[in-house]
Amino acid sequence: MEKIDLLIAARWVIPITPPHCVLENYAVLVHKSRILRVLPLAEAQQQYRPKQSIELKDHVLMPGLVNAHAHTPMNLFRGLADDLNLMDWLHHHIWPAEKALINAQSVTIGTRLAIAEMLRGGITCFNDNYFFHDTIAKVAAEEGIRACVGMVIMSVPTEWAKEEAGYFQKAIATLEHAQAHPLITWSLAPHAPYTVSNASLRKVKEWADQYQLPIHMHVHETPTEIEQSLKEHGVRPLERLHRLGLLSPRFIGVHMTQLVDDDIHLLQNTQAHVVHCPESNLKLASGIAPIAQLLKKGINVAIGTDGAASNNDLDLWGELRTAALLAKVHAHDPTCLPAHEALAMATLHGAQALGLEKEIGSIEVGKSADLIAIDLSSYLTQPVYHPISHLVYAVNRLQVSDVWIQGKQLLKKGVLTQLETHQLVEAARYWADKAAPFGMRSIYSSRETVS
Repeated sequence: MEKIDLLIAARWVIPITPPHCVLENYAVLVHKSRILRVLPLAEAQQQYRPKQSIELKDHVLMPGLVNAHAHTPMNLFRGLADDLNLMDWLHHHIWPAEKALINAQSVTIGTRLAIAEMLRGGITCFNDNYFFHDTIAKVAAEEGIRACVGMVIMSVPTEWAKEEAGYFQKAIATLEHAQAHPLITWSLAPHAPYTVSNASLRKVKEWADQYQLPIHMHVHETPTEIEQSLKEHGVRPLERLHRLGLLSPRFIGVHMTQLVDDDIHLLQNTQAHVVHCPESNLKLASGIAPIAQLLKKGINVAIGTDGAASNNDLDLWGELRTAALLAKVHAHDPTCLPAHEALAMATLHGAQALGLEKEIGSIEVGKSADLIAIDLSSYLTQPVYHPISHLVYAVNRLQVSDVWIQGKQLLKKGVLTQLETHQLVEAARYWADKAAPFGMRSIYSSRETVS
């Protein structure tokens, strides 16, 4: 019998590819952090002698979720300012709070808090877009989670940089000194069309080509953004970006709620990716992305949570459920975005957007053993006719029982194996006291007297 590191068996194994595939009573064999084979359990037990064997009799085993758009340090601003439109939220609450409070120490705590939340919910990879990118990468590497870390470029002054040139200086310092890491990759993250100049966008294009990096950007998020672009540049934001050469298979456009046919043709022709953040878009009343139209055109669509300041959680199960339901009602078609495709958007499609599809996103031989198990034994998810349907329409994130990244277990029976949540809570409360003055006076405040 061949010796291996790990055997994980489950009632159902969902590899994501091919679509619809559900393997019953199979085992995933892991050796040296990678998927060695996928076999029926009885056959695996006959051929292999694992150092560790785990049998999950009422569980789904599947690839880890990919959160294709996040602002992890913003977990410190969860609930700080709610029920506002995007520009009011940014200009009067979030940007002032960031200017006063965001530094390496707060980013460390916010990122670690977000990582704990994501791991607990089965997210094994996240695509980040925030200041102090070097700190985010360091924390992600320490905690053993996979991350594509965006280096922000914008004209808005912050504690991280005062002008666009300063943001570029921070980015080039990282690119010149960053060492290869098995879990950390990088992207260029120009904030949005309305906060980055043409000259800087041309430089982003140049650097992305030189360093072979994805470009991760908020685009077509609100009607105001479109109006401003037409007034200042004479074209819609996507057309402007296309003329500057940014749209390509390495471009990741986030939100995309304001699309017309010409925009969709641009995305299709350039093979750019779209990240759908349905709950943040709904909460900020930004709009509804035409997901059914994008999918019909063969455009790759992934799913992201956005930041906890605008969502207000990092629950990708909630996002994929909302995405599936919202697409149906928006298209007036209950058959569009079926469960298996929604699940692919939260796994393999996210990996494709980040250029990581050869490494993660599906259970295939040779890929990294980034895996999660979901317990369906609860009365809340019984009976089980179709496990893929349950994952999209019935499961909640607390049913994620186990998480492995590169074969290392980071969640075991619902408990994080290396993050101390009590310390995280205490640290979050410390920063919450500092952030509170930048919030809005809540209608729910206990200080209000009811007459």
